[in-house]
Amino acid sequence: MSEYVSSNVNRNVTSNEITFSYSNTSTPNEYTRLLPETREDNLPIEEDFPWNHEVDKNAEGLSHSQRILREFWELFKASFPVILAYALQMSLQTIPVIIVGHLSSMHLAVSAFSLMFALVTGWMIALGGTTALDTLASSTFTGSGNKHDLGILLQRAFLVLGLFYIPVAVIWACSNTIFQALGQDPELSYWSSKFLTALIPGGLGYIYFEAMKKYLQAQGIMQAGTYVLLITSPLNAGLCYLFCYTLDMGLLGAPLAANISYWTSFILLVLYSKFITGSECWGGWSRLALSNLWTFARLAILGILHIGTEWWAFEIVALVAGRLGTIPLAAQSVIMTADGTMNTIPFGLGVATSSRVGNLLGSRNAKGGARAAHSSAILSVAFGAVVLAILMGTRNHFAKIFNNDLQVVELTAEIMPLVALFQIADGLNGSCGGSLRGMGRQHVGAAINIVSYYCFALPLGVYLAFHGWGLKGLWVGQCVALYCAGILEWVLVTFTHWDNEVRKAFKRMDGHGSLESGVGTKIVGDD
Repeated sequence: MSEYVSSNVNRNVTSNEITFSYSNTSTPNEYTRLLPETREDNLPIEEDFPWNHEVDKNAEGLSHSQRILREFWELFKASFPVILAYALQMSLQTIPVIIVGHLSSMHLAVSAFSLMFALVTGWMIALGGTTALDTLASSTFTGSGNKHDLGILLQRAFLVLGLFYIPVAVIWACSNTIFQALGQDPELSYWSSKFLTALIPGGLGYIYFEAMKKYLQAQGIMQAGTYVLLITSPLNAGLCYLFCYTLDMGLLGAPLAANISYWTSFILLVLYSKFITGSECWGGWSRLALSNLWTFARLAILGILHIGTEWWAFEIVALVAGRLGTIPLAAQSVIMTADGTMNTIPFGLGVATSSRVGNLLGSRNAKGGARAAHSSAILSVAFGAVVLAILMGTRNHFAKIFNNDLQVVELTAEIMPLVALFQIADGLNGSCGGSLRGMGRQHVGAAINIVSYYCFALPLGVYLAFHGWGLKGLWVGQCVALYCAGILEWVLVTFTHWDNEVRKAFKRMDGHGSLESGVGTKIVGDD
Protein backbone atom coordinates (compact mmCIF):
# COMPACT_ATOMS: atom_id res chain seq x y z
CA MET A 1 0.00 0.00 0.00
CA SER A 2 0.99 3.58 -0.50
CA GLU A 3 2.90 5.14 2.34
CA TYR A 4 0.40 7.99 2.19
CA VAL A 5 -2.66 5.86 2.88
CA SER A 6 -3.48 3.74 5.90
CA SER A 7 -5.63 0.72 5.12
CA ASN A 8 -7.48 -2.17 6.65
CA VAL A 9 -7.63 -5.19 4.34
CA ASN A 10 -9.75 -8.29 5.05
CA ARG A 11 -9.23 -11.38 2.92
CA ASN A 12 -11.79 -14.14 2.37
CA VAL A 13 -9.64 -17.01 1.13
CA THR A 14 -12.59 -19.26 0.36
CA SER A 15 -14.27 -16.81 -2.01
CA ASN A 16 -11.03 -15.35 -3.36
CA GLU A 17 -12.44 -11.85 -2.88
CA ILE A 18 -10.76 -8.87 -1.31
CA THR A 19 -12.66 -6.49 0.93
CA PHE A 20 -10.96 -3.24 1.83
CA SER A 21 -11.42 0.29 3.07
CA TYR A 22 -9.22 3.36 3.04
CA SER A 23 -8.82 6.48 5.08
CA ASN A 24 -6.70 9.23 3.63
CA THR A 25 -4.27 10.61 6.17
CA SER A 26 -1.85 12.80 4.29
CA THR A 27 -1.06 15.61 1.96
CA PRO A 28 -2.14 15.43 -1.72
CA ASN A 29 -0.11 13.21 -4.06
CA GLU A 30 -0.60 11.44 -7.40
CA TYR A 31 -3.25 9.17 -5.87
CA THR A 32 -5.18 11.90 -4.06
CA ARG A 33 -8.87 12.18 -4.91
CA LEU A 34 -9.35 15.11 -7.25
CA LEU A 35 -12.83 15.84 -5.92
CA PRO A 36 -14.46 15.70 -2.49
CA GLU A 37 -16.21 12.54 -1.37
CA THR A 38 -19.84 12.51 -2.45
CA ARG A 39 -20.68 8.84 -2.86
CA GLU A 40 -22.71 7.16 -0.14
CA ASP A 41 -24.65 4.49 -2.01
CA ASN A 42 -24.35 0.77 -1.30
CA LEU A 43 -25.28 -0.44 -4.77
CA PRO A 44 -24.02 -3.83 -5.93
CA ILE A 45 -20.91 -3.66 -8.04
CA GLU A 46 -22.60 -4.68 -11.29
CA GLU A 47 -25.18 -1.90 -11.00
CA ASP A 48 -22.47 0.71 -10.46
CA PHE A 49 -21.45 0.33 -14.10
CA PRO A 50 -24.29 -0.33 -16.59
CA TRP A 51 -21.90 -1.03 -19.49
CA ASN A 52 -19.99 -3.66 -17.50
CA HIS A 53 -23.28 -5.12 -16.27
CA GLU A 54 -24.43 -5.53 -19.84
CA VAL A 55 -21.10 -7.02 -20.93
CA ASP A 56 -21.18 -9.53 -18.06
CA LYS A 57 -24.70 -10.60 -19.03
CA ASN A 58 -23.62 -11.10 -22.62
CA ALA A 59 -20.58 -13.07 -21.45
CA GLU A 60 -22.52 -15.68 -19.49
CA GLY A 61 -21.69 -19.14 -20.75
CA LEU A 62 -18.83 -17.98 -22.99
CA SER A 63 -15.51 -19.78 -23.03
CA HIS A 64 -12.21 -17.98 -22.49
CA SER A 65 -11.48 -17.86 -26.24
CA GLN A 66 -14.98 -16.52 -26.94
CA ARG A 67 -14.45 -13.77 -24.35
CA ILE A 68 -11.21 -12.78 -26.07
CA LEU A 69 -12.90 -12.65 -29.48
CA ARG A 70 -15.66 -10.55 -27.97
CA GLU A 71 -13.05 -8.19 -26.54
CA PHE A 72 -11.47 -7.82 -29.99
CA TRP A 73 -14.87 -6.84 -31.34
CA GLU A 74 -15.57 -4.40 -28.50
CA LEU A 75 -12.21 -2.69 -29.04
CA PHE A 76 -12.65 -2.57 -32.80
CA LYS A 77 -16.11 -1.00 -32.46
CA ALA A 78 -14.82 1.53 -29.94
CA SER A 79 -11.62 2.36 -31.80
CA PHE A 80 -13.01 2.71 -35.34
CA PRO A 81 -14.78 6.06 -34.80
CA VAL A 82 -11.82 7.30 -32.74
CA ILE A 83 -9.34 6.35 -35.48
CA LEU A 84 -11.56 7.99 -38.10
CA ALA A 85 -11.77 11.12 -35.96
CA TYR A 86 -7.99 11.33 -35.57
CA ALA A 87 -7.51 10.68 -39.30
CA LEU A 88 -9.86 13.56 -40.09
CA GLN A 89 -8.14 15.64 -37.42
CA MET A 90 -4.75 14.92 -38.95
CA SER A 91 -6.20 15.94 -42.33
CA LEU A 92 -6.41 19.46 -40.92
CA GLN A 93 -2.59 19.32 -41.13
CA THR A 94 -2.13 17.04 -44.13
CA ILE A 95 -4.40 18.92 -46.54
CA PRO A 96 -2.63 22.28 -46.10
CA VAL A 97 0.72 20.56 -46.77
CA ILE A 98 -0.66 19.04 -49.97
CA ILE A 99 -2.23 22.32 -51.15
CA VAL A 100 0.74 24.52 -50.26
CA GLY A 101 3.31 21.92 -51.31
CA HIS A 102 2.36 22.22 -54.97
CA LEU A 103 3.47 25.86 -54.94
CA SER A 104 7.14 24.83 -54.61
CA SER A 105 9.49 22.42 -52.80
CA MET A 106 10.34 25.19 -50.32
CA HIS A 107 6.65 25.78 -49.57
CA LEU A 108 6.27 22.02 -49.02
CA ALA A 109 9.22 21.99 -46.62
CA VAL A 110 8.04 25.11 -44.74
CA SER A 111 4.44 23.95 -44.26
CA ALA A 112 5.39 20.39 -43.25
CA PHE A 113 8.23 21.57 -41.00
CA SER A 114 6.02 24.19 -39.31
CA LEU A 115 3.11 21.83 -38.71
CA MET A 116 5.46 19.16 -37.38
CA PHE A 117 6.89 21.70 -34.95
CA ALA A 118 3.32 22.65 -33.98
CA LEU A 119 2.60 18.97 -33.39
CA VAL A 120 5.52 18.42 -31.03
CA THR A 121 4.81 21.61 -29.06
CA GLY A 122 1.26 22.98 -29.05
CA TRP A 123 -0.57 19.93 -30.36
CA MET A 124 1.33 17.79 -27.87
CA ILE A 125 -0.50 19.61 -25.08
CA ALA A 126 -3.74 18.45 -26.72
CA LEU A 127 -2.67 14.90 -27.56
CA GLY A 128 -0.50 14.29 -24.48
CA GLY A 129 -1.92 16.60 -21.85
CA THR A 130 -5.48 15.34 -22.28
CA THR A 131 -4.32 11.80 -21.44
CA ALA A 132 -4.86 12.94 -17.86
CA LEU A 133 -8.54 12.70 -18.79
CA ASP A 134 -7.94 9.22 -20.24
CA THR A 135 -6.73 8.17 -16.81
CA LEU A 136 -9.14 10.08 -14.59
CA ALA A 137 -12.35 10.58 -16.56
CA SER A 138 -12.94 6.99 -17.70
CA SER A 139 -12.59 5.48 -14.21
CA THR A 140 -14.48 8.41 -12.63
CA PHE A 141 -17.43 7.89 -14.98
CA THR A 142 -17.80 4.24 -13.94
CA GLY A 143 -16.70 4.47 -10.31
CA SER A 144 -17.96 7.80 -8.99
CA GLY A 145 -21.40 8.30 -7.49
CA ASN A 146 -21.67 11.88 -8.80
CA LYS A 147 -21.90 12.15 -12.59
CA HIS A 148 -21.03 15.87 -12.45
CA ASP A 149 -17.51 14.99 -11.30
CA LEU A 150 -16.65 14.44 -14.96
CA GLY A 151 -17.65 18.00 -15.83
CA ILE A 152 -15.39 19.34 -13.08
CA LEU A 153 -12.48 17.36 -14.52
CA LEU A 154 -13.19 18.94 -17.92
CA GLN A 155 -13.09 22.42 -16.40
CA ARG A 156 -9.80 21.62 -14.73
CA ALA A 157 -8.45 20.44 -18.10
CA PHE A 158 -9.46 23.73 -19.76
CA LEU A 159 -7.64 25.73 -17.09
CA VAL A 160 -4.45 23.68 -16.76
CA LEU A 161 -3.92 23.00 -20.47
CA GLY A 162 -4.72 26.62 -21.35
CA LEU A 163 -1.93 27.73 -19.02
CA PHE A 164 0.41 25.17 -20.59
CA TYR A 165 -0.22 26.73 -24.01
CA ILE A 166 1.05 30.22 -23.06
CA PRO A 167 4.81 29.39 -23.20
CA VAL A 168 4.23 27.46 -26.44
CA ALA A 169 2.71 30.55 -28.06
CA VAL A 170 5.77 32.56 -27.00
CA ILE A 171 8.09 29.93 -28.52
CA TRP A 172 6.18 30.03 -31.81
CA ALA A 173 6.46 33.82 -31.96
CA CYS A 174 10.24 33.60 -31.42
CA SER A 175 10.83 30.51 -33.56
CA ASN A 176 12.88 32.25 -36.27
CA THR A 177 15.72 32.83 -33.82
CA ILE A 178 15.37 29.31 -32.40
CA PHE A 179 15.49 27.60 -35.80
CA GLN A 180 18.51 29.57 -36.99
CA ALA A 181 20.30 28.80 -33.72
CA LEU A 182 19.69 25.13 -34.49
CA GLY A 183 21.40 25.52 -37.86
CA GLN A 184 18.36 25.60 -40.15
CA ASP A 185 18.28 27.41 -43.50
CA PRO A 186 17.56 31.16 -42.93
CA GLU A 187 14.74 31.24 -45.49
CA LEU A 188 13.14 28.10 -44.03
CA SER A 189 13.47 29.54 -40.51
CA TYR A 190 11.94 32.89 -41.47
CA TRP A 191 8.87 31.52 -43.24
CA SER A 192 8.31 28.78 -40.69
CA SER A 193 8.27 31.45 -37.99
CA LYS A 194 5.72 33.46 -39.98
CA PHE A 195 3.59 30.33 -40.41
CA LEU A 196 3.68 29.45 -36.71
CA THR A 197 2.96 33.00 -35.55
CA ALA A 198 -0.13 33.07 -37.75
CA LEU A 199 -1.19 29.72 -36.26
CA ILE A 200 -1.11 30.91 -32.61
CA PRO A 201 -4.83 31.87 -32.32
CA GLY A 202 -5.95 28.40 -33.39
CA GLY A 203 -3.81 26.45 -30.96
CA LEU A 204 -6.09 26.92 -27.98
CA GLY A 205 -9.10 25.84 -30.04
CA TYR A 206 -7.28 22.61 -30.95
CA ILE A 207 -6.47 21.89 -27.29
CA TYR A 208 -10.01 22.56 -26.07
CA PHE A 209 -11.48 20.45 -28.88
CA GLU A 210 -9.34 17.50 -27.82
CA ALA A 211 -10.35 17.93 -24.17
CA MET A 212 -14.04 17.94 -25.16
CA LYS A 213 -13.50 14.75 -27.17
CA LYS A 214 -11.98 12.97 -24.15
CA TYR A 215 -14.85 14.19 -21.94
CA LEU A 216 -17.35 12.59 -24.32
CA GLN A 217 -15.28 9.44 -24.92
CA ALA A 218 -15.16 8.79 -21.18
CA GLN A 219 -18.97 8.55 -21.35
CA GLY A 220 -18.75 6.06 -24.21
CA ILE A 221 -19.66 8.71 -26.82
CA MET A 222 -17.02 7.90 -29.42
CA GLN A 223 -18.66 9.22 -32.62
CA ALA A 224 -19.12 12.89 -31.72
CA GLY A 225 -15.64 13.99 -32.79
CA THR A 226 -16.00 12.10 -36.06
CA TYR A 227 -19.29 13.80 -36.89
CA VAL A 228 -17.81 17.23 -36.19
CA LEU A 229 -14.66 16.59 -38.22
CA LEU A 230 -16.70 15.31 -41.16
CA ILE A 231 -17.89 18.92 -41.35
CA THR A 232 -14.72 20.84 -40.51
CA SER A 233 -12.22 18.74 -42.48
CA PRO A 234 -13.70 19.60 -45.92
CA LEU A 235 -14.30 23.14 -44.62
CA ASN A 236 -10.58 23.39 -43.85
CA ALA A 237 -9.63 22.15 -47.34
CA GLY A 238 -11.97 24.62 -49.01
CA LEU A 239 -10.79 27.56 -46.91
CA CYS A 240 -7.15 26.65 -47.46
CA TYR A 241 -7.55 26.59 -51.24
CA LEU A 242 -9.59 29.80 -51.13
CA PHE A 243 -7.02 31.70 -49.08
CA CYS A 244 -3.88 30.30 -50.74
CA TYR A 245 -4.94 30.47 -54.39
CA THR A 246 -8.18 32.37 -54.98
CA LEU A 247 -7.33 35.22 -52.60
CA ASP A 248 -3.61 34.84 -53.45
CA MET A 249 -2.46 34.76 -49.81
CA GLY A 250 0.08 32.05 -50.58
CA LEU A 251 1.74 30.19 -47.71
CA LEU A 252 0.07 32.11 -44.88
CA GLY A 253 -3.42 31.23 -46.08
CA ALA A 254 -2.96 27.74 -44.62
CA PRO A 255 -2.64 28.74 -40.91
CA LEU A 256 -5.56 31.15 -41.24
CA ALA A 257 -7.76 28.33 -42.56
CA ALA A 258 -6.53 26.07 -39.76
CA ASN A 259 -7.42 28.65 -37.08
CA ILE A 260 -11.00 28.88 -38.29
CA SER A 261 -11.29 25.08 -38.55
CA TYR A 262 -9.95 24.37 -35.03
CA TRP A 263 -12.28 26.80 -33.27
CA THR A 264 -15.24 25.69 -35.39
CA SER A 265 -14.53 22.08 -34.38
CA PHE A 266 -14.51 22.98 -30.69
CA ILE A 267 -17.71 25.03 -30.89
CA LEU A 268 -19.56 22.30 -32.81
CA LEU A 269 -18.48 19.68 -30.25
CA VAL A 270 -19.78 21.84 -27.40
CA LEU A 271 -23.10 22.23 -29.25
CA TYR A 272 -23.21 18.45 -29.81
CA SER A 273 -22.72 17.85 -26.10
CA LYS A 274 -25.38 20.39 -25.13
CA PHE A 275 -28.13 19.56 -27.60
CA ILE A 276 -27.57 15.90 -28.56
CA THR A 277 -25.80 13.87 -25.86
CA GLY A 278 -23.12 14.33 -23.24
CA SER A 279 -24.56 17.14 -21.13
CA GLU A 280 -25.67 14.84 -18.31
CA CYS A 281 -22.19 15.00 -16.77
CA TRP A 282 -22.01 18.80 -16.89
CA GLY A 283 -23.19 20.38 -13.67
CA GLY A 284 -22.18 23.96 -14.45
CA TRP A 285 -19.04 25.90 -13.66
CA SER A 286 -17.67 25.09 -10.22
CA ARG A 287 -14.97 26.37 -7.89
CA LEU A 288 -14.01 22.74 -7.31
CA ALA A 289 -12.20 22.90 -10.65
CA LEU A 290 -9.64 25.17 -8.96
CA SER A 291 -8.70 22.50 -6.41
CA ASN A 292 -5.90 19.93 -6.82
CA LEU A 293 -4.64 21.59 -9.99
CA TRP A 294 -1.16 20.19 -9.48
CA THR A 295 -2.48 16.63 -9.28
CA PHE A 296 -4.11 17.02 -12.68
CA ALA A 297 -1.14 18.97 -14.06
CA ARG A 298 1.27 16.24 -13.00
CA LEU A 299 -0.65 13.58 -14.93
CA ALA A 300 -0.90 15.94 -17.90
CA ILE A 301 2.86 16.59 -17.88
CA LEU A 302 3.56 12.85 -17.71
CA GLY A 303 1.17 12.33 -20.62
CA ILE A 304 2.96 14.99 -22.65
CA LEU A 305 6.26 13.29 -21.88
CA HIS A 306 4.87 9.88 -22.82
CA ILE A 307 3.48 10.99 -26.20
CA GLY A 308 6.00 13.77 -26.75
CA THR A 309 9.21 11.80 -26.27
CA GLU A 310 8.42 9.83 -29.43
CA TRP A 311 7.33 12.81 -31.53
CA TRP A 312 10.16 15.03 -30.29
CA ALA A 313 12.56 12.41 -31.60
CA PHE A 314 10.91 12.77 -35.03
CA GLU A 315 11.32 16.54 -34.86
CA ILE A 316 15.03 16.06 -34.15
CA VAL A 317 15.16 13.80 -37.21
CA ALA A 318 13.51 16.57 -39.25
CA LEU A 319 16.08 19.09 -37.98
CA VAL A 320 18.91 16.73 -38.95
CA ALA A 321 17.27 16.13 -42.34
CA GLY A 322 17.25 19.89 -42.87
CA ARG A 323 21.03 19.89 -42.58
CA LEU A 324 21.29 17.14 -45.21
CA GLY A 325 19.80 19.44 -47.88
CA THR A 326 16.50 20.61 -49.36
CA ILE A 327 15.67 17.32 -51.13
CA PRO A 328 16.14 15.13 -48.00
CA LEU A 329 14.10 17.64 -46.00
CA ALA A 330 11.31 17.62 -48.60
CA ALA A 331 11.34 13.79 -48.65
CA GLN A 332 11.31 13.71 -44.86
CA SER A 333 8.38 16.13 -44.91
CA VAL A 334 6.42 13.78 -47.16
CA ILE A 335 7.30 10.77 -45.00
CA MET A 336 6.46 12.47 -41.72
CA THR A 337 3.16 13.78 -43.05
CA ALA A 338 2.30 10.28 -44.24
CA ASP A 339 3.46 8.67 -41.01
CA GLY A 340 1.50 11.22 -38.99
CA THR A 341 -1.61 10.19 -40.90
CA MET A 342 -0.89 6.48 -40.44
CA ASN A 343 -0.18 7.07 -36.75
CA THR A 344 -3.86 7.92 -36.25
CA ILE A 345 -4.56 4.16 -36.28
CA PRO A 346 -2.39 3.11 -33.30
CA PHE A 347 -3.03 6.40 -31.53
CA GLY A 348 -6.80 6.07 -31.95
CA LEU A 349 -6.68 2.45 -30.81
CA GLY A 350 -4.59 3.57 -27.83
CA VAL A 351 -7.18 6.19 -26.87
CA ALA A 352 -9.99 3.64 -27.09
CA THR A 353 -7.88 1.20 -25.07
CA SER A 354 -7.11 3.69 -22.31
CA SER A 355 -10.80 4.51 -22.03
CA ARG A 356 -11.75 0.82 -22.02
CA VAL A 357 -9.11 -0.11 -19.44
CA GLY A 358 -10.01 2.87 -17.27
CA ASN A 359 -13.72 1.99 -17.41
CA LEU A 360 -13.00 -1.61 -16.41
CA LEU A 361 -10.75 -0.57 -13.54
CA GLY A 362 -13.45 1.82 -12.38
CA SER A 363 -15.91 -1.09 -12.39
CA ARG A 364 -13.40 -3.17 -10.36
CA ASN A 365 -13.05 -5.67 -13.23
CA ALA A 366 -9.35 -6.53 -13.00
CA LYS A 367 -9.46 -9.55 -15.31
CA GLY A 368 -11.40 -7.61 -17.90
CA GLY A 369 -8.78 -4.85 -17.85
CA ALA A 370 -5.99 -7.37 -18.45
CA ARG A 371 -7.86 -9.01 -21.31
CA ALA A 372 -8.60 -5.64 -22.93
CA ALA A 373 -4.93 -4.63 -22.78
CA HIS A 374 -3.66 -7.81 -24.44
CA SER A 375 -6.42 -7.86 -27.04
CA SER A 376 -5.55 -4.29 -27.99
CA ALA A 377 -1.87 -5.18 -28.46
CA ILE A 378 -2.69 -8.08 -30.80
CA LEU A 379 -5.20 -5.97 -32.73
CA SER A 380 -2.61 -3.22 -33.20
CA VAL A 381 -0.12 -5.64 -34.75
CA ALA A 382 -2.78 -6.75 -37.23
CA PHE A 383 -3.59 -3.14 -38.13
CA GLY A 384 0.13 -2.41 -38.55
CA ALA A 385 0.57 -5.31 -40.96
CA VAL A 386 -2.23 -3.98 -43.17
CA VAL A 387 -0.70 -0.48 -43.25
CA LEU A 388 2.71 -2.01 -44.06
CA ALA A 389 1.26 -3.74 -47.11
CA ILE A 390 -0.43 -0.55 -48.34
CA LEU A 391 2.73 1.56 -48.01
CA MET A 392 4.88 -1.01 -49.78
CA GLY A 393 2.38 -1.23 -52.63
CA THR A 394 2.39 2.55 -53.18
CA ARG A 395 6.04 3.35 -52.38
CA ASN A 396 7.01 4.44 -55.91
CA HIS A 397 4.14 6.89 -56.32
CA PHE A 398 3.33 8.06 -52.81
CA ALA A 399 5.38 11.28 -52.87
CA LYS A 400 3.58 12.49 -56.01
CA ILE A 401 0.58 13.30 -53.83
CA PHE A 402 2.63 16.10 -52.26
CA ASN A 403 5.20 17.14 -54.85
CA ASN A 404 6.22 16.20 -58.41
CA ASP A 405 9.97 16.69 -57.98
CA LEU A 406 11.53 13.46 -59.30
CA GLN A 407 14.36 13.49 -56.73
CA VAL A 408 11.88 13.80 -53.87
CA VAL A 409 9.77 10.95 -55.29
CA GLU A 410 12.79 8.64 -55.68
CA LEU A 411 14.23 9.35 -52.22
CA THR A 412 10.81 8.83 -50.61
CA ALA A 413 10.45 5.47 -52.38
CA GLU A 414 13.88 4.44 -51.08
CA ILE A 415 12.96 5.20 -47.46
CA MET A 416 9.38 3.84 -47.59
CA PRO A 417 10.24 0.18 -46.71
CA LEU A 418 11.63 1.36 -43.37
CA VAL A 419 8.55 3.53 -42.82
CA ALA A 420 6.34 0.53 -43.63
CA LEU A 421 8.22 -1.75 -41.22
CA PHE A 422 7.90 0.99 -38.61
CA GLN A 423 4.08 0.66 -38.57
CA ILE A 424 3.90 -2.66 -36.70
CA ALA A 425 6.06 -1.36 -33.86
CA ASP A 426 4.16 1.92 -33.88
CA GLY A 427 0.92 0.01 -33.43
CA LEU A 428 2.29 -1.97 -30.50
CA ASN A 429 3.64 1.18 -28.88
CA GLY A 430 0.31 2.97 -29.32
CA SER A 431 -1.89 0.18 -27.92
CA CYS A 432 0.32 -0.71 -24.96
CA GLY A 433 0.86 2.99 -24.28
CA GLY A 434 -2.93 3.36 -24.16
CA SER A 435 -3.13 0.58 -21.57
CA LEU A 436 -0.47 2.27 -19.44
CA ARG A 437 -2.32 5.59 -19.63
CA GLY A 438 -5.55 3.87 -18.61
CA MET A 439 -3.68 2.68 -15.52
CA GLY A 440 -2.21 6.13 -14.84
CA ARG A 441 1.33 4.92 -15.64
CA GLN A 442 2.27 7.56 -18.19
CA HIS A 443 5.66 7.92 -16.50
CA VAL A 444 6.55 4.33 -17.41
CA GLY A 445 5.89 4.88 -21.11
CA ALA A 446 7.83 8.15 -21.02
CA ALA A 447 10.84 6.48 -19.41
CA ILE A 448 10.85 3.70 -22.02
CA ASN A 449 10.67 6.20 -24.88
CA ILE A 450 13.46 8.35 -23.43
CA VAL A 451 15.81 5.39 -23.14
CA SER A 452 14.88 3.91 -26.54
CA TYR A 453 15.08 7.12 -28.57
CA TYR A 454 17.52 9.42 -26.84
CA CYS A 455 20.04 6.93 -25.49
CA PHE A 456 20.12 4.69 -28.52
CA ALA A 457 18.10 5.51 -31.67
CA LEU A 458 19.03 9.15 -32.22
CA PRO A 459 22.79 8.74 -31.65
CA LEU A 460 22.79 5.72 -33.99
CA GLY A 461 20.62 7.44 -36.62
CA VAL A 462 22.63 10.68 -36.64
CA TYR A 463 25.89 8.73 -36.89
CA LEU A 464 24.63 6.69 -39.85
CA ALA A 465 23.13 9.79 -41.54
CA PHE A 466 26.48 11.56 -41.72
CA HIS A 467 28.50 8.46 -42.53
CA GLY A 468 27.09 7.53 -45.90
CA TRP A 469 23.54 6.44 -45.07
CA GLY A 470 21.82 9.82 -45.36
CA LEU A 471 18.11 9.97 -44.56
CA LYS A 472 17.90 6.18 -44.51
CA GLY A 473 20.25 6.08 -41.53
CA LEU A 474 17.92 8.28 -39.50
CA TRP A 475 15.01 5.92 -40.12
CA VAL A 476 17.03 2.82 -39.25
CA GLY A 477 17.54 4.31 -35.80
CA GLN A 478 13.83 5.16 -35.46
CA CYS A 479 12.74 1.63 -36.37
CA VAL A 480 15.09 0.01 -33.88
CA ALA A 481 13.93 2.34 -31.10
CA LEU A 482 10.22 1.80 -31.60
CA TYR A 483 10.49 -1.99 -31.76
CA CYS A 484 12.41 -1.94 -28.48
CA ALA A 485 9.87 0.42 -26.87
CA GLY A 486 6.79 -1.47 -28.11
CA ILE A 487 8.02 -4.89 -27.02
CA LEU A 488 9.14 -3.63 -23.61
CA GLU A 489 5.77 -1.93 -22.98
CA TRP A 490 3.94 -5.13 -23.83
CA VAL A 491 6.16 -7.04 -21.38
CA LEU A 492 5.28 -4.52 -18.66
CA VAL A 493 1.57 -4.83 -19.43
CA THR A 494 1.91 -8.63 -19.25
CA PHE A 495 3.39 -8.51 -15.74
CA THR A 496 0.95 -5.88 -14.41
CA HIS A 497 -0.75 -6.70 -11.09
CA TRP A 498 -4.28 -5.71 -12.14
CA ASP A 499 -5.86 -5.95 -8.68
CA ASN A 500 -3.46 -3.24 -7.53
CA GLU A 501 -4.40 -1.11 -10.54
CA VAL A 502 -8.05 -1.23 -9.45
CA ARG A 503 -7.05 0.11 -6.02
CA LYS A 504 -4.93 2.86 -7.56
CA ALA A 505 -7.79 3.90 -9.84
CA PHE A 506 -10.06 4.48 -6.86
CA LYS A 507 -7.39 6.39 -4.96
CA ARG A 508 -7.22 8.87 -7.85
CA MET A 509 -10.92 9.65 -8.20
CA ASP A 510 -14.08 10.72 -6.48
CA GLY A 511 -15.25 7.11 -6.52
CA HIS A 512 -12.66 6.56 -3.78
CA GLY A 513 -15.49 7.42 -1.42
CA SER A 514 -17.16 4.08 -2.14
CA LEU A 515 -14.09 2.30 -0.83
CA GLU A 516 -13.79 4.49 2.23
CA SER A 517 -17.33 3.62 3.25
CA GLY A 518 -16.15 0.19 4.39
CA VAL A 519 -18.99 -1.60 2.59
CA GLY A 520 -17.88 -5.00 1.27
CA THR A 521 -16.44 -3.70 -1.97
CA LYS A 522 -14.67 -6.36 -3.95
CA ILE A 523 -12.41 -6.66 -6.96
CA VAL A 524 -14.10 -8.84 -9.52
CA GLY A 525 -13.53 -10.45 -12.88
CA ASP A 526 -16.06 -11.89 -15.25
CA ASP A 527 -14.16 -15.13 -15.75
